[in-house]
Amino acid sequence: MENYDYLIVGSGLMGATFAWRARQAGKTCLVIDRRDHVGGNIYCEEREGINVHRYGAHIFHTNNEEIWQFVNSLVPFNRYTNSPVANYKGRLYNLPFNMNTFYQMWGVHTPAEANAKLEEQRAEARRMLEQQGVKEPRNLEEQALLLIGSDIYERLIKGYTEKQWGRPCAELPAFIIRRLPVRLVFDNNYFNDRFQGIPEGGYNRLIDRLLEGVEVRMGEDYFANREHWNQIAKNIIFTGEIDRFYDYRFGHLEWRTVRFETETLTTSNYQGNAVVNYTEREVPYTRIIEHKHFESFGAEVEKNPKTIISREYSTEWKPGMEPYYPVNDARNQQLYEQYRALAAAETNVIFAGRLAEYKYYDMAPTMERAFGIGIH
Repeated sequence: MENYDYLIVGSGLMGATFAWRARQAGKTCLVIDRRDHVGGNIYCEEREGINVHRYGAHIFHTNNEEIWQFVNSLVPFNRYTNSPVANYKGRLYNLPFNMNTFYQMWGVHTPAEANAKLEEQRAEARRMLEQQGVKEPRNLEEQALLLIGSDIYERLIKGYTEKQWGRPCAELPAFIIRRLPVRLVFDNNYFNDRFQGIPEGGYNRLIDRLLEGVEVRMGEDYFANREHWNQIAKNIIFTGEIDRFYDYRFGHLEWRTVRFETETLTTSNYQGNAVVNYTEREVPYTRIIEHKHFESFGAEVEKNPKTIISREYSTEWKPGMEPYYPVNDARNQQLYEQYRALAAAETNVIFAGRLAEYKYYDMAPTMERAFGIGIH
């Protein structure tokens, strides 16, 4: 019987980063994954000379200089800057909300004019809620109106959010949108982080470097042969769904999932941007991703006469579907706390990552979490 220091269940960014650390520490580890490829949801599939983000767009961004230097020591990252565009009934608006957005929305030219318009709309929202006897926002809709006003809410938030979560904004908790970035400068850079980019050649190169020299077995489902896998290692790093680990003892945690409709087009440039959000409720998809723009810039875009786009449809998760976004409402958080209490009592199993911790993780924090796990 093989005896590894660590069995790592899942070859996504969490599992791969921990595997790199364990190997550097001289530990033996085995990585298993039920899929036929490594990398989890950051896996890229090469088509027509384009790296397609099979499980949705992933943009690496961080303020952590050590993490940024670390990933660049493995694979050089490009200069991609996330600057999404919103399409509402054929009109285009820059995101996040900045002076470009406010000019497109109201024709204002200066920060003072934009701020005056925002304050006017916020005051209107406050009056409306006061008339109803509402002291604190009871839901996402009321919170958004107080933060940004009706024009931006109706055109750029309401429909997109309702598609994303599958329920009216008036039924969503206010905490989802406690803060909205408002910039009184002409700046379309979505992230405030100092560092951002995409690995040159795609995310597979990053994962391959992290797993270099590590034993990996694909097409292996931990749950199909659980007793065997539990016996071959001293410790387990589990990155799968925590409720499944405990056979759904307290019930299923809820998720939102995403369906992708990917298409190859015989044009070099379909939408001129990597990400375009469709914010009206009547358009069934939330956004269109044009994958080549993650790695091709300027005149490079025209060199490939084809392009690949993916329409994203946010849907309600059901057992057997791929879980994407945790539904962090009170009921699900209470349910997760029950599972977390079981996990805390484990002596040789560490639960880490989005699925295991029922928590949305960006990529850099995922790696920070992996670096924070003690190795023994």
